[in-house]
Amino acid sequence: MAVTIKTPEQPEKMRIAGRLAADVLDMIGDYVKPGVTTGELDRLCHEYITGVQNAIPAPLNYRGFPKSICTSVNHVVCHGIPGDKTLKSGDAVNIDVTVIKDGFHGDTSRMFFAGKPSIQATRLSEIAFESMWLGIQELAPGKRLGDVGEAVQKNVEKNNFSVVREYCGHGIGQVFHEDPQVLHYGKRNTGFELREGMTLTVEPMINAGKANVRLLPDGWTVVTKDHSLSAQWEHTCLITASGFEVLTLGSDNR
Repeated sequence: MAVTIKTPEQPEKMRIAGRLAADVLDMIGDYVKPGVTTGELDRLCHEYITGVQNAIPAPLNYRGFPKSICTSVNHVVCHGIPGDKTLKSGDAVNIDVTVIKDGFHGDTSRMFFAGKPSIQATRLSEIAFESMWLGIQELAPGKRLGDVGEAVQKNVEKNNFSVVREYCGHGIGQVFHEDPQVLHYGKRNTGFELREGMTLTVEPMINAGKANVRLLPDGWTVVTKDHSLSAQWEHTCLITASGFEVLTLGSDNR
């Protein structure tokens, strides 16, 4: 699949989709508390996206995925399927939302905590967030994806955490997942060269233990092999003439 360069009119549609995705995460935060099920979080997001935003939840039925959001709890790295799991006090959960509006996708995820998190979970989330932003700050025309990967990897590893290698960011637009693949590890001055008008996600998944992961029999849920905690943050970004624009900032501009 080729990398798409957005026309001058298309970034505004991406901004709208990105704002809507961020609004979903702003909305759902108050509901993440001990006793709630991940299925209930999915229901609330689905009703908000379809009823309030008049938009489409992209994950629903995407390649057979059965729900409208992904909920990845504790040692789940990504693609957790919402269901009967009840959140307990201290649980860390990544909620990943992708909204389609007028044919364009906005994709973003954040970490939330049910009750008071452990010191390790808090630290892991903070480093995932910080590393995502270090990667985003490398985005500009003429830069290379290896610059993004190296910035993320160096920060994660200097804090004694590990970067998941099997899953990565991606190009996005009228297609949910398109080229290029945005790896969260790499070497500066290597990889695909960025161009103005590209839109892509930066979404590092990092583990408190080793980087190894495994796929559960449901064909979607990815967990850490050593059962250590995992954390992820994600933004959709536009490459501009002077650098980048983040399209999925929340109400707190994070």
